[in-house]
Amino acid sequence: METLLPLFAFAIATSVTPGPNVLMVAAAAANYGIRATLPQMFGIAAGFALMLVVVGLGLAGPFAAWPALHAVLKWGGGAWLLVLAWKIARAGAPGDGPSRPPLGFIGAALFQWVNPKAWMIALAAIPAFTTPEGDMLAETLRIGAVFALVCLPCTLVWAGLGTGAARLLRTRSALRGFNIAMALLMVGSLLPAFL
Repeated sequence: METLLPLFAFAIATSVTPGPNVLMVAAAAANYGIRATLPQMFGIAAGFALMLVVVGLGLAGPFAAWPALHAVLKWGGGAWLLVLAWKIARAGAPGDGPSRPPLGFIGAALFQWVNPKAWMIALAAIPAFTTPEGDMLAETLRIGAVFALVCLPCTLVWAGLGTGAARLLRTRSALRGFNIAMALLMVGSLLPAFL
């Protein structure tokens, strides 16, 4: 229990700082509004919480046994994030031809499995906030629950930034510039995972 406050601090710090999840939320909210982005935000929270539980209950072992598995996921996830960044950068203003809605609940939940930042957080959180003598299931479920609770308010901050930016981005070229900036920030958020 003495680790609960530090766990909340860690969850907030890692959930609100720039990374693929929050940058996608900001871009989606700028283009489609907060209401249309809510399924994506709930998908991130649920998907990452589930990922933490799965990692905590056994996936860390195969990664330790087969480091190549981690590298394959890391590079595959990085490639997928580059594809998403490209799609964000090329997104037009609402009303510019056929529009693809924001990533939904399932897509956002599944996205966690190819998100390098999510993997780095999960692989750091489990050993940091569990104890060898403790109940691994209970401790892992607590970590997942804390991240699930913290994730929605943190992504809501970025959704608010996105919708606030949309109010300032009244021209198609301004919105295009915002989308390109979000895509570049997403690419930049990958650098720590690959350097």
